[in-house]
Amino acid sequence: MTERFHSLPPHRTAYSAGGVIFRVVEQHVQVALIATSRGDRWGLPKGHVNRGETAEAAALREVAEETGLEGTIVCHLATIEYWFRAGTTRVHKYVDLFLIRYEHGQVRPQVAEVDDARWVPLHEAMHLVSFERERDVLAQVNRILTAQGLKA
Repeated sequence: MTERFHSLPPHRTAYSAGGVIFRVVEQHVQVALIATSRGDRWGLPKGHVNRGETAEAAALREVAEETGLEGTIVCHLATIEYWFRAGTTRVHKYVDLFLIRYEHGQVRPQVAEVDDARWVPLHEAMHLVSFERERDVLAQVNRILTAQGLKA
């Protein structure tokens, strides 16, 4: 008797980090978003955590690479996870997101990976981002900063 085993497609785990970099202009919070997929998909800057790199260091590096902006980490916001396909491989991705206070730099999208980058008022960003989990993180940022007397 021969048994047949149906195997699932191969899968791997990926780790990324990024963040919500924010600044305050006239008591109103703005956050930097990036666009991908020919400008159709808006989201938070994030990218791969290199071997031996902390999630915090990767978040600051990726935000700077993708937006041209630098800042300091205020706190860890969330770890989001999702699945996607890369060819025939299923990828289970974990992304650590941090709240980052803007210090300096000019918005400059990373040509190789990002179609656009810009400052967006936080209340608009919560509607503009393409993924629900990132909207939830922006809502969390709104609660944190509103508690400090800042306005979305």
